[in-house]
Amino acid sequence: MQRRTFLASIGAAAAVATIGPAPAQAKVHAPGACTYTWKNAVINGGGFVPGIIFNETEQNLIYARTDIGGCYRWQENSRTWKPLLDWVGRDKWGYSGVVSMATDPVDTHRVYAAVGTYTIDWDPNNGAVLYSDDKGDTWGIAELPFKQGGNMPGRGMGERLVVNPADNAELYLGTPNGNGLWRSKDHGRTWAQVEEFPNPGNFVADPSNPLLADNQGVLWIDFDQAGGKVYVGVADPEDPLYVSEDGGSTWQAVPGAAEALGSADGNRTIPGQSAVDNVNGYLYVVTSHDPGPYNGAPASGDGGKIVRLATRTGEWTDVTPGYNPRGVIPAFGGITVDRQNPGTLMAATRNNWYPDEILYRSTDSGATWQLSWDYAEGQDRHDRFDMDNTGSPWLSWNGEDQGPQYAVKHGWMIDALAIDPHNSDRIMWGTGATIWGTEELTRWDAQGELIGQNEAGERVALPVEKFTVAVRVEGLEECAILDLAALGGALVSAVGDVGGFVHTNLDRAEPMIDTDWSTGTSVDFAQYERDIIVGTGNVHGNEKGHVGVSTDRGKTWKNAARVEGVLGDGHGGTVAISANGSRIFWTPGSSEVTPVYSTDLGETWIPVRGLPAGAKIRSDRVDPSVLYAFSSGTFYRSTDGGATFAATGARGLPTAGVDDFRAVPGHKKHLWLAGRGDEKTGVTGGMWRSRDGGSTWKRITRFQTAESVGFGKAAKRSSYPTIYSSARIGGKAAIYRSTDGGSRWVRINDDDHQWAWSGSAITGDPWIYGRVYLTTNGRGIIYGDIAR
Repeated sequence: MQRRTFLASIGAAAAVATIGPAPAQAKVHAPGACTYTWKNAVINGGGFVPGIIFNETEQNLIYARTDIGGCYRWQENSRTWKPLLDWVGRDKWGYSGVVSMATDPVDTHRVYAAVGTYTIDWDPNNGAVLYSDDKGDTWGIAELPFKQGGNMPGRGMGERLVVNPADNAELYLGTPNGNGLWRSKDHGRTWAQVEEFPNPGNFVADPSNPLLADNQGVLWIDFDQAGGKVYVGVADPEDPLYVSEDGGSTWQAVPGAAEALGSADGNRTIPGQSAVDNVNGYLYVVTSHDPGPYNGAPASGDGGKIVRLATRTGEWTDVTPGYNPRGVIPAFGGITVDRQNPGTLMAATRNNWYPDEILYRSTDSGATWQLSWDYAEGQDRHDRFDMDNTGSPWLSWNGEDQGPQYAVKHGWMIDALAIDPHNSDRIMWGTGATIWGTEELTRWDAQGELIGQNEAGERVALPVEKFTVAVRVEGLEECAILDLAALGGALVSAVGDVGGFVHTNLDRAEPMIDTDWSTGTSVDFAQYERDIIVGTGNVHGNEKGHVGVSTDRGKTWKNAARVEGVLGDGHGGTVAISANGSRIFWTPGSSEVTPVYSTDLGETWIPVRGLPAGAKIRSDRVDPSVLYAFSSGTFYRSTDGGATFAATGARGLPTAGVDDFRAVPGHKKHLWLAGRGDEKTGVTGGMWRSRDGGSTWKRITRFQTAESVGFGKAAKRSSYPTIYSSARIGGKAAIYRSTDGGSRWVRINDDDHQWAWSGSAITGDPWIYGRVYLTTNGRGIIYGDIAR
């Protein structure tokens, strides 16, 4: 997932993680209580998992890395993933993008993570290597003098970070942008460039695009343990592979590598991943014409291949599978060898978009291959395994099978592909949305061919006893959440790349919001008619409406009409709905179109008068006729149901860097506005409060900046809703709460629970005192309850 948006296992307030009224006997804590427990509202996955790493010595020790959501360790007893980087704070939020991981095969308590989200200026900090001596429960930090790109193109290649199995104090790190090969000789504590390494790479996907203009650099390091050699893959089609036979003191280009690796069907390629068979003496390399993870097939021919180097003789062999049911092979992503069965390996296509990805399996060192699915006559598809999405029912994307294109897919962007080195029956692979896995893999080998020929020479399906592949992502939450609305008994979310959800049970993500959104951007509900929910999101295509409406509390959804002049491909913007649900308001994003409103649940739209394009609208939570808007330092109010707005004349509000303002439930004309400020222009951030409908504002001086503001059930003996904010007070960015109308604030999270960039939207629960819901940029929906 490519995202720029900035966007823990505990007990809940109620006995189960459903959303509902607090039990009558539940103890209400004093207003000053601030010890919280934290948990995810379950989605399971939702983002790109570019790496799955098995420890080669210790069974069931498995790590997964994500592009923006940190890294995880597998817990075999519960078959769930444990998050390892929730301690990362806002000042170093880029550490949540994990470029590569390495698990030590000698001292298995040691694990390492190369971190840094962007190599461009979106991330203000340089990268680092994190090191842990307790399997990731705690970490040290070795800062680097350059940036790394956990969410940049090419993030599925590698692994770029490895431990030398012959000397586990030594690690190697491949880097982008001309920084070359680096090495640590003290378990990752300090790092220095390997000056002897001759080639920092030169492959650039698109120099005209800042995001694609990276020199992909040094891509991976692999060890031929039997031969004592170190191999390094480089993003240079003319010189793609190097070897050292003296422990890294000297390096030589591998003879024949450019001819073997450098092109596929005339398309230049780079070595994306490698795998070593130490028993048979083979190094396998998969190539791609593009660093990925989004690429499809090139304009002509294949986009990648699989080659095999005999490490003892130097002989190269092209072992690319000769057949793809849909035509050319777009490229290859992941490759893995079976340590228990030398000669068995698997590889995955990368973005074989229609109808599905293909997993290839060979049991003879790549001489022949079998496919995970194939066509018989016409497009009659037959598969080796069934996909069980029970763990994440939304993986059907509210769709149905369309011929050979199934609603539940093998995946896309499959760069993470790993057979358990201790168990030939277990495999896991990561996609752009989840992790799939099975413990029945070797049943593949008993199936034989999928397709044969009848007496007339026609392709026909052969009988195959299928095995099952199922979701293996439980506990790994990697969605970027853009907005939340807590109705009481239901939590509605707008989610990057996934759309959104309506949680009526916090332990299960369903239903998925059934709209045309590719990314949900904003949600709201009618204060007095909570069955009416409205949302908006980015859509693809020019015939689709951006706004979705539900009148049954999110069970079913209807797409509103498209607004004239607002084309697809983005523009989700923000929505609001009046307190009684009679009017919907939409501000398109990235558009010159001014806000619009509808009196018929989105069947028709009317331009709002008096507001500039981009103005964010909120409804008064008491008076249905009153709505508010803000844009560039000017606050607006409507008293005719949102048909017309006029500036209130308020002064002193920030002119930039305001992402959120909200009206207070149960208190007419009460408003709070959160400003993060703008360092580039010198605009001051903070928190402001109005009690007269936005005519005058008072700044809450304790806040240096504020990202968001939201409200939940009032504390006992308080008449004002509890206020929550993701803000900076006394130099500390954290989650804060006030139970007395904003006079006093306490921090409710701690340094172990920061989730990088969290709380860009925040809301309390209207039924459960103390419960707060947070957005994150890659750790899903976090909610907290007062510790009991």
